[in-house]
Amino acid sequence: MTHTRYAFIKANWHADIVDQALKGFCELIPADQVDVFDVPGAFEMPLVAKDLAETGRYAAVACAALVVDGGIYRHDFVAQAVVDGLMRAGLDTGVPVLSVSLTPHHFQETEHHMTIYREHFVQKGREAAQAALMIGKTRAALAA
Repeated sequence: MTHTRYAFIKANWHADIVDQALKGFCELIPADQVDVFDVPGAFEMPLVAKDLAETGRYAAVACAALVVDGGIYRHDFVAQAVVDGLMRAGLDTGVPVLSVSLTPHHFQETEHHMTIYREHFVQKGREAAQAALMIGKTRAALAA
């Protein structure tokens, strides 16, 4: 069975930037084929991704977040846990789980950085859509 629906999970931290990934994703995959889910932050994405993948309704699950150094703790452990969790969700369920989770070394909430990352997330969303479509075609060819 070929699935034509996609799930897209967005972390709410820095939503003005992260939401741009959905915009880019929907430039290649029609919005009416995409179910959108919001989570508080990046750390919550792997569990929801696994839950969505296990439903069997989606060709792929894309997850978007911006993990930045907030000065309170090291953001690298959050980023590593998220990427590992997303990979595990995909491997455990057999459904592609794609990451648009970025961890910039230098991010400041200046208009300059906000503009750069908004534009970058549109591109990363497009790349996630391309990956979702490509892996779907590749897996369909392997199954034939």
